[in-house]
Amino acid sequence: MKMHIGGAWVDKSEKIEVRNPFDGSVVDTVPTGDAGDVEKALETAVRGARVMAALTGYQRYEILHRAYEIMLQRTEDLARTITLEEGKIIAEGRIEARRAAEIIALSAEEAKRLYGEVIPLEGAPGVQNKLGFTLRVPCGVVVGISPFNFPLHLVCHKVGPALAAGNAIIVKPATDTPLSALKLVEIMLDAGVPPEALQCLTGPGCVVGDRLCSDPRVRKITFTGSRDIGDHISHMAGIKRVTMELGSNAPFIVMPDADPEKAAAAAAATGYANAGQVCISTQRVIAHGGIYGDFLDAFKQQVERLTTGNPMDESVRMGPMIREKDSERVGNWVTEAVRDGAELVAGGHRSGALFAPTIVANVKPEMKISCDEVFGPVVGVTRAADIDEAIAIANRTHYGLSAAIFTQNIDWAMRFIREVESGNLHVNWGTQWRADLMPYGGLKDSGMGKEGPKYAVEEMTELKMAVIHLGG
Repeated sequence: MKMHIGGAWVDKSEKIEVRNPFDGSVVDTVPTGDAGDVEKALETAVRGARVMAALTGYQRYEILHRAYEIMLQRTEDLARTITLEEGKIIAEGRIEARRAAEIIALSAEEAKRLYGEVIPLEGAPGVQNKLGFTLRVPCGVVVGISPFNFPLHLVCHKVGPALAAGNAIIVKPATDTPLSALKLVEIMLDAGVPPEALQCLTGPGCVVGDRLCSDPRVRKITFTGSRDIGDHISHMAGIKRVTMELGSNAPFIVMPDADPEKAAAAAAATGYANAGQVCISTQRVIAHGGIYGDFLDAFKQQVERLTTGNPMDESVRMGPMIREKDSERVGNWVTEAVRDGAELVAGGHRSGALFAPTIVANVKPEMKISCDEVFGPVVGVTRAADIDEAIAIANRTHYGLSAAIFTQNIDWAMRFIREVESGNLHVNWGTQWRADLMPYGGLKDSGMGKEGPKYAVEEMTELKMAVIHLGG
């Protein structure tokens, strides 16, 4: 596929191969962007921002709603593209394609809702005959940098709100998975998005991403990815609006009054989707001593039912990791934990990029598979004596994106909600759950700012204050 910059589809002689993670076959190629392409994209985006700002909210709604309808028509093609380039099973690819369309529909509605408010200035001492109100205006040029694990869904969480708010956006998709983003651009152009307002620049982050993020013409950066790259971008950004959706090692507390079968089913459902390559995957189960054994037995049964293989096979429950080197890294972390006293309960082996769904028990909080982000199909289980220790272990991390607890005790549930340091909190389900309209974001090193179209639009607009000084 070609990249879209300067209002046109552009090809280049130097290519990047997009490979199927399951068998290594080449799915397609994309151009390798360079510094000149970045400059062309930025110049075009400045013009595109003026074009978008001139459209009414309803006109932006109409464009995005048409895009939503086209996405529904092309759901199967989008799903197959997601699976071929990223490796998640086709059922998950279809879910992602449908959810991506819903994000665009939600964004379309937000284009009509750029509210301001009247400020009661006369409530201040000595103020008379002043009328104050606020209004929201577009930031201008937005850069959206997306990861490999949701190559369409997370791009839509950036593109939809940016266009709804009246901005131009330059998308930098993950080098491993650029095809879904490029197909989204095709759809948006077919729906009527001005060509200058949406660009998709492919190429290595060190060449393309760094130049985009450091340029003063960019007024907003929205990034989803690792904590280290997020830190790097934040240092480069300077005085810009920045949204960071970063990593996690999500804790899942199981209290003694929980149903072990239900808790195990939730842990399995939320720990191994997309081969564990989800920033809110259940990674750390913290089980009370009174339920530890029963939970572990039920969890093992659930996980051993998960089949791995070709993600295009409808019967397969889990596909490969994105790269073989990532599978190898996860294997090394599991080996290290077992060497230091943990117990391998299920899985632990790999074949190329396929890593078996794995449970490691007796995990100590200081082990790498507990304190760092595994980002693979491994769940560690740690024992806790009571709710106090469970919460302390849950908070023993620099991350804070999603956390969960299984309990019927309202006091324990409320302590968890109040005391666990996480942006998303779930009671009686696992950590991996998100409705696309909700405010989504993390605490601590898991990032700053919120996604969800309503909240992302606020992040992608500037608030202006107007005061009319009346006579008399």
